[in-house]
Amino acid sequence: MASTLYTVEHARRLARSRLPRMMFDYIDGGSGDERLYAENTRAFEKIELMPRVLTNVADRDLSSHILGMETGLPFGIAPMGMCAISTPGADSIMAREAAKRRIPLGVSTAASATLESIIEQADGYAWFQLYADPAVEFVDELVGRAEASGYRVLVLTVDVPISSFRIRDLQSGFGFPMKWGLRQLFDLACHPRWSLATLAHSLSHGMPQPMNYATSSQGISFVRGSSRARADWDFLHRLRDRWPHKLVVKGVQAPEDAVRIKAAGADALYVSNHGARQMNAAPPAMTSIAPVRAAIGNDMPLIVDGGVRSGEHVIKAIASGADFVMIGRSAMFGLGAAGATGLADILDSFAREASSVMGLAGKTKIGDIDTSCLAVAHGYSAGD
Repeated sequence: MASTLYTVEHARRLARSRLPRMMFDYIDGGSGDERLYAENTRAFEKIELMPRVLTNVADRDLSSHILGMETGLPFGIAPMGMCAISTPGADSIMAREAAKRRIPLGVSTAASATLESIIEQADGYAWFQLYADPAVEFVDELVGRAEASGYRVLVLTVDVPISSFRIRDLQSGFGFPMKWGLRQLFDLACHPRWSLATLAHSLSHGMPQPMNYATSSQGISFVRGSSRARADWDFLHRLRDRWPHKLVVKGVQAPEDAVRIKAAGADALYVSNHGARQMNAAPPAMTSIAPVRAAIGNDMPLIVDGGVRSGEHVIKAIASGADFVMIGRSAMFGLGAAGATGLADILDSFAREASSVMGLAGKTKIGDIDTSCLAVAHGYSAGD
C-alpha cells in the first residue's frame, strides 16, 4: 500500500511510474516547449506572505462561499476531461470526495461519466463545464440536461477555440478515439497494474469514453481537437439568455475581455490559461489575478486555476485577489498515484497546509484574507 501523499510532487512521481507513459504525458503535458507549465507554479513561489504574531489563531475556519454555494474549503476540483485515464472510475471518485468536503467539482463536457450521475454522487456539489461544440443541437441538449439535473452553475470554457500544439501527445500517439499501434500496446504491457485494473472496470462498466457524448440523443462522437470556435460574443449572449442560473466564463486573462464579459451578464470570471495547455506564450495564471481584479472591481467573484500545487498556493491566490481556487493536475496526480486514497490524501494535504498558512498570516477565516496579507503590502519587494 502506498504511503500517505503529503505533496503533489510525490503523487506526480508515483503516477509517472504507475501510468502508461502516453496517459501520464496527456495529464502532465502542456503546449509547445511547456515553458508556461513551469511558470504557472513558479509565479506562486514568487509571492511572499507576511507572518503576523500575537493573534489568537487557535480556531481556524476554512469554510467559504462561492456563487451561492457554501463550501467546506476555499478550493474545489477543476473541470477535466477523460479523467478515467488516471484511474478507473475517476469521475465517481472525485464526486464522492467533493461531497465529503462540500467543495465544487467541475464536471467536464468530456467527462467519463454522465453529468447526471456525477451531480448525484457529488450530492449537488458540482458545476457543469460547457464547450461550444460544433454541433449546435448537442450543446443545447447539454444545457438542458444540466438544468434538469439540478446544476446551478454553468462554466463556459472559452480558451480552446482551436487545438494547441502538444508535443508529448504527438510523440506518444495519444488521441481520441485512440489509435492502437505496437508502441501503444507495448506501453500498456509495461504497466500491467493500470492495464488490468482498467480492463476489469471496463468489463463491468464499459470502456472509458466521454459519456455525455455517448448518452446524447444527437448521435455524435467526441473528437479530441475539434473546433470550439463557436464560443464568440454572440454565443455568450445567447447562452446568458438561455441559462437561468449562475454563469461563469473560464479561460480569461485579458482585463479588456474581463470587462466585456462582466457587461454581458456573467456572474463570475475564471482566470485560467487551461493549465498551460493552450497558448504557451500566455502569462502565468497567478500574475493575471491582479490586473483582472482591478478591471472588474470587487463586486464580481474571481476564480483561478493553473499551477496550484499546495495549500500555501491557495492562500496566496486568495490574498492576491481571487475568491476561490480550483485544482486540476494536483488532483489527477493523486488519482494516478493511488486512486481514491491518493485523491483524498492530496485534498487533505491542501486543507491542512491552507489552515496552517492562514493561521501564520494571523487570520482565522478565509474571508479575512486579502492583499494586506502580502509582504509587498508591508513594503517588502516581491521575491525573485
